[in-house]
Amino acid sequence: MTTAPLPAPATPGLLRWLAQGPAAVGRSSRRMTRAGLFVAETVSQLARVARQPEPGDVIRRTRRLSWTAEQLCALHGIDVVAEGEPVAGPAVYVANHMSYIDPLAILQHAPSLPIAKAEVGDWPVLGDALDQLGILFVDRACAHSGARVLLQARRLLEEDGAPILAFPEGTTTTGGDVLPFKRGVFGLARLTGAPVVPVTLRYESTDPCWVGDEGFLPHYVRTTARSHTRVRVRFGRPLVARRGESAEGFAERARTVVRTGLVPGRAEAPLRAREPWTRP
Repeated sequence: MTTAPLPAPATPGLLRWLAQGPAAVGRSSRRMTRAGLFVAETVSQLARVARQPEPGDVIRRTRRLSWTAEQLCALHGIDVVAEGEPVAGPAVYVANHMSYIDPLAILQHAPSLPIAKAEVGDWPVLGDALDQLGILFVDRACAHSGARVLLQARRLLEEDGAPILAFPEGTTTTGGDVLPFKRGVFGLARLTGAPVVPVTLRYESTDPCWVGDEGFLPHYVRTTARSHTRVRVRFGRPLVARRGESAEGFAERARTVVRTGLVPGRAEAPLRAREPWTRP
């Protein structure tokens, strides 16, 4: 008698998703469906806008990106509690990095153009949308790519007055500390005179952290299954390069401010908090 082949074993990520129960699975399915429809519609709109560029288009792109980030946070049950105020005009925002949620949380309060790893630009559908929104993609293993992106960022700051968002740790962590910052964007800030705004991100647990070799899809599915994800975003006071200060010294000064913000009660001074996004 011939027996049917056994089904392939489920992946650990899928098992963890199913183990959360039918309510979580249903919530995850609804969110992924809505997010997929939203991204498809956004891509369609961006394609039309890209065919008819207008003066001031770069600043409009930062606002469009901010609106898109806000909608994606709402669709995924992400509550963002912001403290402090972003600056007006060109600036370089630098933050600690734990998850793909990080830029969404910052962008909805601080319209800017992020620097992202080149692999993100290769993602199906989403990569094209991000490229049209003005994301700067960098291959961190290629010095030429890094120099090209810094040159693009300099033009955006000086000619278009557009803020830049960077995660100078160069990788993600679980948020217990902040890795040394790479010097690139701090040298850029020294050259252009743009202020550097240190941003501290804190999650209620390490669940949102995307680290190690875990694939994007299993982690994303678990994110959509959670009832909510809360992230605190603290905008520090702007820093300007001191006379004679090296890019490395400037980077360490900004890193110190970000690290201080990781510990509740140790921030440089009380800053006004804003309420998170609320949904029906």
